[in-house]
Amino acid sequence: MFHWLEQRPFFFAVAVFLTVAFAGIIEVIPDFAKQSQPTVGTKPYTVLELAGRHVYIKDSCNACHSQLIRPFKSETDRYGMYSLSGEYAYDRPFLWGSKRTGPDLMRVGNYRTTGWHENHMKAPSSVVPGTVMPAYPHMFTNLADIDTAFAEAKTVKEVFGVPYDKAGMPELGDLEKARFLALREAQIIAADMKDQDVKDAVAAGKIPQIVAIIAYMNSLK
Repeated sequence: MFHWLEQRPFFFAVAVFLTVAFAGIIEVIPDFAKQSQPTVGTKPYTVLELAGRHVYIKDSCNACHSQLIRPFKSETDRYGMYSLSGEYAYDRPFLWGSKRTGPDLMRVGNYRTTGWHENHMKAPSSVVPGTVMPAYPHMFTNLADIDTAFAEAKTVKEVFGVPYDKAGMPELGDLEKARFLALREAQIIAADMKDQDVKDAVAAGKIPQIVAIIAYMNSLK
């Protein structure tokens, strides 16, 4: 067999190619499947965080901020550990981005606080002199859409098998309970904010968009 192949270079090359390709598949596929699984510690977004993510997308924050740290020293020195595929297991859609007018936000929850985000959204230049980012005053008065966020969470659980129950998030079983837990989460965030109108709104059972998007930003770690 080997003598026959040695006398026929074309078939010998094909045999080598097939052998290497098969070995490569055996080596790559199991690791690829493993890397596509949720990274340890990665949890589905809460309903409030999903509502904030909707605000983030609606106001096109992803047009100026990426959520993808490349495996280069210049990136990891500035933004932290490079991104892992399993960290995006519950992102629909992905918000990787390809343009950075502003910094990458993949791990912004590790180094920015609720108060910082509040000031930044209200008056960006007060915390980042010279920034081109506009202010978002409407977020302090417009209310977050909790019902739509709940509907998305319930859909991805039933259609894609997102393990909300195993992640300790029982609010998906009932809309009223989801609203209650979102409000409780909002109260914790509002307690660290200065805007009295926002505090009053949350105390009255309403959730301004600023609270929801801060919940989302704080979850990015």
